[in-house]
Amino acid sequence: MLRELSDASAGRAESLHGRRAELERAVADAPIVPGFAAALRGTRVTVIAEVKRRSPSKGDIAPGLSAGAQSAAYAAGGAAALSILTEPLRFGGSDADVAEARAATALPILKKDFHVAPLQMLEARALGASAALLIARALAPAALVELARTARDAGLETLVEIRDERELEAALLAEATVIGVNNRNLETLVIDLATGERLVPLIPADRVAVFESGVYGPAEVEQAAAAGADAVLVGSSLSAAADPAAALRAIAGIARRGRVAVAA
Repeated sequence: MLRELSDASAGRAESLHGRRAELERAVADAPIVPGFAAALRGTRVTVIAEVKRRSPSKGDIAPGLSAGAQSAAYAAGGAAALSILTEPLRFGGSDADVAEARAATALPILKKDFHVAPLQMLEARALGASAALLIARALAPAALVELARTARDAGLETLVEIRDERELEAALLAEATVIGVNNRNLETLVIDLATGERLVPLIPADRVAVFESGVYGPAEVEQAAAAGADAVLVGSSLSAAADPAAALRAIAGIARRGRVAVAA
């Protein structure tokens, strides 16, 4: 699945080639957006709440979801930041969802897609995102460095997603300040929380560590806290909730425990 979605993203990125000058102007004129990494640091495990209509593993989750209304509910429930899935084929998202979320709240927004091209970083910033997802497994190390640098130059932060120690090294080489550990294997779609429990403690304490996938309630947030996570990213359970604000409040009060600095 990862290869298929990355290839589809590359196809969408092709349409941006003729828009470079337009995107550069839009980035230059874009208003300041709230900081992503700063919003994820606190005394409690913060929540990145995701707008997610469907997924390859679950099918339809909330196909009629309004990005604006859902984002407002998340803000009311205490979310630290939003994750807006813009991938259209498997997740039912669109770039317009970022604009709707930005109009509805003042929270930092992560544009979550299978980004593979530098111009997509400019597009994300022009749309009003505070950060963009970069998946280490989908990018050669040099490409990851290039996309992260392009993002920084545009005033855009990144969340670099990893699943093993080699990818953590690549994320650090790319100077990632926010590193997410995805408990879901994007090839098999199997979730294993032991992935996050193993890798989160290895993330330097001066970076923001995010525990992703498989978080449904307080028990999983407690697991993330025990591993040393600063934040969790939660999508399916919040998007499917009848009362997303209440569902978010139920997981947003767990104390952060921090990580012990790893010796060089």
